[in-house]
Amino acid sequence: MLEEPRSGRLAAWGNALFAGLVSPDDAAARIVGDDTVHRVAGLPGESGEVGLTLALGRLRASGVAGLRLALPAPGHPLGLSGPPEFNARALDAGEAVVGTGAALGLVPRVREAGPQGDVHTEVVWHCLPVREAPPADVPSLGEAERELAEALREATEALTRLDVAGSGPVAAAALEAYRARAEAGRRLLAPGYPPRAVRVLELAQRVGALVEIAGGPDHGGAVSAGAMAARGEALRPVERTARRAVVAAYNAYVEERERG
Repeated sequence: MLEEPRSGRLAAWGNALFAGLVSPDDAAARIVGDDTVHRVAGLPGESGEVGLTLALGRLRASGVAGLRLALPAPGHPLGLSGPPEFNARALDAGEAVVGTGAALGLVPRVREAGPQGDVHTEVVWHCLPVREAPPADVPSLGEAERELAEALREATEALTRLDVAGSGPVAAAALEAYRARAEAGRRLLAPGYPPRAVRVLELAQRVGALVEIAGGPDHGGAVSAGAMAARGEALRPVERTARRAVVAAYNAYVEERERG
């Protein structure tokens, strides 16, 4: 969770575009980020792949009024609503975007090419039908904030008992890289999102980063197989809670809009 999910960027800046808060070009640039190019395949009325700016306009014309994030993992269809084909593709990608107002969703396929230091990243979003139903296991912002605080406290106590200090050069470098990114002034979410969503996302990303650092094979004091298994057992519910909070934050715009 050290990197922002591409589906999160698409959901956030797509929502800002649909609300008229940013221009199509600005939204597309924010979604692409450091990638080389994004295209969309399978759009209704289009026979091939189209550019991201055109695709966002087509989605809005098709009736899509909002975009939600899904971050599924094995055994946890977080943010998904079906059908099975879409869920399977989203699970394989580890992320997806689900539209509201029209039963359409998008799953990214990422392809990297080029030599080290000059890698070109191309993303093709596959547009597929989705089921119009509540997304699976997505908490409210308030629930997510409370769960994060409790999970972080429980994990800290458990890792202290297991003598996992997160020390060592690899862990130190990872933590320093995370702090540098967090302090770089990057913008979280997009115009139109409530401040509480930004606060929840910041906390979820911080918790997720700490989980990844503590859970790495070269991090912390747990060295035996039994101790590493115990560490993983302690971190697993924290990682799940952080993912749920990330989805809640990105989906806050749609949730508030639907509540009127």
